[in-house]
Amino acid sequence: MNRTKIEYLDYTWNPICIRCDRVSEGCLNCWHLTRAAMLANNPMIKKEERAVYKGGEFLLRQEELDAPQHVKKPARIGVQFMGDLFHEDVDTHWIDDILEVIGACPQHTFLMLTKRPENIERKLYEVTEAHGCRELGGNDYLPNLWLGVTCENQTRAEERIPILLSILAEKHFVSVEPMLGPVHLDKWLLKEADLIDWVIAGPETGPKARPCFCYWMMDLLSECREAGIPFFDKREDYLIREWPR
Repeated sequence: MNRTKIEYLDYTWNPICIRCDRVSEGCLNCWHLTRAAMLANNPMIKKEERAVYKGGEFLLRQEELDAPQHVKKPARIGVQFMGDLFHEDVDTHWIDDILEVIGACPQHTFLMLTKRPENIERKLYEVTEAHGCRELGGNDYLPNLWLGVTCENQTRAEERIPILLSILAEKHFVSVEPMLGPVHLDKWLLKEADLIDWVIAGPETGPKARPCFCYWMMDLLSECREAGIPFFDKREDYLIREWPR
């Protein structure tokens, strides 16, 4: 588990070795894939992990799995931010192992962020003949686990947010990053129930960053202000950074 420069987290925790793949516009300049390509040829990395980064089967890092239990001070921890925890090829038994650790660390807040919300319910809750005992189920959820989706434009917001809000969680959040166009969330911010609890927004970064105009951010901030929903501006010259209570 590593300290992170992601402004709204204290640590990132990557118990699964993943080489993700692109699913939408926000993935075009994916930093994870760039880093995976570098790690694939790094002799300091374990041979089996290099194989994953070259396109091989994912694997669970047993030595990393219990890392949050060694941090006693309450922290905000991003789960599997190196890749997507809800990728189709992530074994649900591994997710159960992760949930067991989350349940054993009530002092921490864990954030899961995905571009694949269509897989969340199945991977968190579904009971099958091969997988009959689940950590979560029976309309239960972990009180220190927040679920979020990335919505880089309005099209992805319309696709992903309704799925997210249909799944039980302590908090639901939306990350509009990279912000590739104007995104309006008012229809989900002003609902009396099943609403978004937190909005994060920021531009794409890096040498190939696509433009993000200030008024897009300001409009989204105004919507959050009107609804009383906390807003986190990820820009270096940020206007406001808030967290849910």
